[in-house]
Amino acid sequence: MRWIAILMLAAGMATASEDIADKYPASLLYDKPVEVIPGVFSAIGASAPPTYENAGHNNNLSFIITGDGVVVINGGAAYGLAKALHDEIRAVTDQPVKLVFNENGQGHAMLGNGYWVEQGVPVVMHEDAAHEIAEYGGTILEGMKRYNRDQAAGTEIVEPTETFQDEYIVDMGDFHIEARYLGPAHSPGDIVIWLPEQSLVIAGDMAFHERMLPIFPDTLTADWLETWEAEFEPLDATYVIPGHGHPTNMAQVRRYTRDYLVYLRTKIGEHIDNGGDLAEAYYVDQSPYAHLDTFEELATKNAGRVYEQMEWE
Repeated sequence: MRWIAILMLAAGMATASEDIADKYPASLLYDKPVEVIPGVFSAIGASAPPTYENAGHNNNLSFIITGDGVVVINGGAAYGLAKALHDEIRAVTDQPVKLVFNENGQGHAMLGNGYWVEQGVPVVMHEDAAHEIAEYGGTILEGMKRYNRDQAAGTEIVEPTETFQDEYIVDMGDFHIEARYLGPAHSPGDIVIWLPEQSLVIAGDMAFHERMLPIFPDTLTADWLETWEAEFEPLDATYVIPGHGHPTNMAQVRRYTRDYLVYLRTKIGEHIDNGGDLAEAYYVDQSPYAHLDTFEELATKNAGRVYEQMEWE
């Protein structure tokens, strides 16, 4: 089956490339949605920064066809991108979209909310992510307009219709769906969508594997590791749809998320113990991860931010 082939391919060496052109020229989507397991689809975004060429579709836009409606995960980076995803949903099912989850408060998760609310669809996210939109939404929108230009048409900041603190449970059709906040991770309000009966997690930015994970100024790596060990790893999911990159398994995202964070913190810890300063910290050895997409953009920034955190731990 197609979804098995996808998982087997993704479980090997990361192969995504920032140099690959748009894979779906007929749509604003970077690539056409694929069925990962029966009823669960994902449009895999470019493993590169957002650009005009990928229309900001550099994350995964997923949806679940439940039998009694469709649940969408991520509003998309723009009004037009949300509409393009909806067009693809309509091509595979007559069931209406009944709910949208935003995996966090970043632009590619929520800037398309206006389209979905216009369709009368509730939009749900964690309360911390909603706070990010309220505080920084205007700046995020202006950043998207700079790269997306005419493709930003119709996009406005639209806050969620509902928020939650710990979990948001949905039983719809054939699916029991658990939106969970597991704890601090990549950015404020990161959530995962857990399908226990299918042993599948739509992990969002909890988990990376084909592109290097970015460490933001407010990403607390020690807390992310604690959340991983206490809450994410125990899910023991068979299938993982990460926030970026192809569907894979727990072993692969562990290797490039949990293990990378441990590796970098170890290197920076040794650097600090040896009296190293911030200027030198940017250049600690990260060569085992040099094959990942966005390595050139992120590796030195990640090292500097971990140094700044660990200096005061």
